[in-house]
Amino acid sequence: MGSSSVGTSSTRVHAFADDPLGDHDAVGLAAELRRGTVSVAEVRAAVAERLARVDPTLRAVQLERIAEPATGSPDGPFAGVPTFIKDNTDVRGWPTGNGSASYVPRPAPAHAAVTQQILSTGLDAVGKSRMPEFGFNASTEFAAAEPTVNPWNPRHSCGASSGGAAALVAAGVVPIAHANDGGGSIRIPAAACGLVGLKPGRGRTAPSANGSRMPINLVADGVVSRTVRDTAVFLAAADRQRRAPHLPPLGLVEGPADRRLRIGLVLTSPTGAVVDADTRAVVEDTARTLEKLGHEITPASIDLDPRFVDDFVDYWGLLAATVAAGGRFAFGRTFRASALDPFTRGLVDRYKRAAPRTPAILRRLRRVRHDYARLFTRHDVLLSPVLAHVPPELGRLSPTVPFDELLQRLLGYVAFTPLNNIAGAPGISLPGGLSSTGLPIGVHLSAAHGDERTLLELAYALEAERPWPRIQDLSHAAAHTAPN
Repeated sequence: MGSSSVGTSSTRVHAFADDPLGDHDAVGLAAELRRGTVSVAEVRAAVAERLARVDPTLRAVQLERIAEPATGSPDGPFAGVPTFIKDNTDVRGWPTGNGSASYVPRPAPAHAAVTQQILSTGLDAVGKSRMPEFGFNASTEFAAAEPTVNPWNPRHSCGASSGGAAALVAAGVVPIAHANDGGGSIRIPAAACGLVGLKPGRGRTAPSANGSRMPINLVADGVVSRTVRDTAVFLAAADRQRRAPHLPPLGLVEGPADRRLRIGLVLTSPTGAVVDADTRAVVEDTARTLEKLGHEITPASIDLDPRFVDDFVDYWGLLAATVAAGGRFAFGRTFRASALDPFTRGLVDRYKRAAPRTPAILRRLRRVRHDYARLFTRHDVLLSPVLAHVPPELGRLSPTVPFDELLQRLLGYVAFTPLNNIAGAPGISLPGGLSSTGLPIGVHLSAAHGDERTLLELAYALEAERPWPRIQDLSHAAAHTAPN
């Protein structure tokens, strides 16, 4: 186990320690709790101590409720394991801030359906994690507040929009955390922070209130975790709690399958972004590993309507415009559209110009699921980068960057993930390796709608064949022990 340590500057930041949390994943910690080796009270005390050590640096927590958690089912597979809920999801009695300074959040009157599903797995919610305003940005940065930082290097972005969740899990505060994904928001921070992040297909997990109001529902809820089995156990439990009748039953995936898959290797982004050398090398190395495991690797390309990128950005703007126009109804009389951050306002302004084309934009985007499905007549899985380059330094994706410049930077970064959201298909980010500067690089696996099982089976195989770097194992030389 790693020593409890916190770093400064470029030093890695983590809180792993010889305490009741140890370096257990959620499955392992749940087993310790069932055996009585540790108690729920001891685990919560350890979370509080770890949080006090690292969150002044990470700034990943929006709301802390360790002493008054929303407790999960004692019959769930994760009974007693602590987690954080992302700040766009209602927990009864807790404010939901959506990462925005545009309104004063009120206590939620009831748990969201997603929260109910998370608690049904036994997880205890001990607080809320930070996110950028309404999840629109790919970095957890703010116009008038300090950013959430990457535990692997606090000068760099932890990704978004589930950035707080990923930072907390990567740094060892909790083993698993709620996340959701409307354009990459599970997979982007998982890649940036060296975690497992599976975006379930549309309908696999409980419906998000935000997603259900969208003309095209982009949002899927899940978790970020340090091991494949944590994500697999969570999805199996969620599937039992609420079966999706239009999808095949998932069940518990417990390891790799013994079958040869046709895997398409995608290195050209639909956005036209250039993949950096470190990222390309990690993805190609992963392809060689999969080939060594017996799978067939062939080059693949994603052929979409050339208007796809503009259509997606305009749809992004539609969602921002909906927030701006309906904020007082949704969030109360304290909401002020003028207090939205500059990036959100820029999306609104862009959409105003595109608004007359909305029916055509939606029609083309709805057709994307058919283009996506055709890819899986030739391939069982697609392998690609998650992001076009390593996590950028803080400030590069700040919402205060001029809108047109920031938009181009985002399109050059978030280059592979949005397709799965528009198509409603599952995708998983897995740790692929480290860059030449020691930052995590994720690899992305995509499958046909309803086929999360294949993604988890492949993820288990890669985890066993190429154990990924762990922050607690790499920090000893660089980190110094935190003061008590």
